[in-house]
Amino acid sequence: MPREIVPDVFDITVRTDPTGRRYRAFLVDGEVPTLFDAGFDDTTEALFDGIEATGLRPERLVITHGDYDHVGGFDAVVDRYGTETCVPEQSELDTDHAADNRYGDGDRIGAFRAIHVPGHSPDHHVLVSERRGVLLAGDALVGADLRGFPEGYLLPHAAVYATDHGAAELNLDRLLDWEFDAALVYHGSSVTEDARRVLDRYVNFPGRPPEPAK
Repeated sequence: MPREIVPDVFDITVRTDPTGRRYRAFLVDGEVPTLFDAGFDDTTEALFDGIEATGLRPERLVITHGDYDHVGGFDAVVDRYGTETCVPEQSELDTDHAADNRYGDGDRIGAFRAIHVPGHSPDHHVLVSERRGVLLAGDALVGADLRGFPEGYLLPHAAVYATDHGAAELNLDRLLDWEFDAALVYHGSSVTEDARRVLDRYVNFPGRPPEPAK
């Protein structure tokens, strides 16, 4: 079932694997109800059940990046809801439906602003709304409990999933240019209070050198 994780933002878990790892989409209520990411192609029924339980009908689908657990249900969502679609300008889609809109760094999508944060993948974007105080992290961040640490902390996604893990971590600096209280992640537990401070403590650790080591 969906969970209203912060006001007007619903966490829809589409799959939980035997290890407890969860895969999600987020549905945001607003002037244009917007679904962020679409799960796998074989989790669309779980996604639709979650959407229907919110009482909302998405009118827009935003893809954060082209990994299959985020874009696999793209065609099914468009077919069912007729959504307008927004896809990163770098993403290569293997879908029946072409993207309606391509977006890039700094572009506005409704209440959200896109931040290009490559590293996990070259096309990866985070979406942030300072008005809502919400950052939708895509796979730029995961909940620390995914890696065996306590809940309430944030980490970059594992190196085994990254095209450039060093860039993925260093580019987290870009997120601190924005104000947000909640950081919502697709894997592990989200941080719904004071998330910017939590991320700042990770990024700007004591003794951090001004430039990366060569």
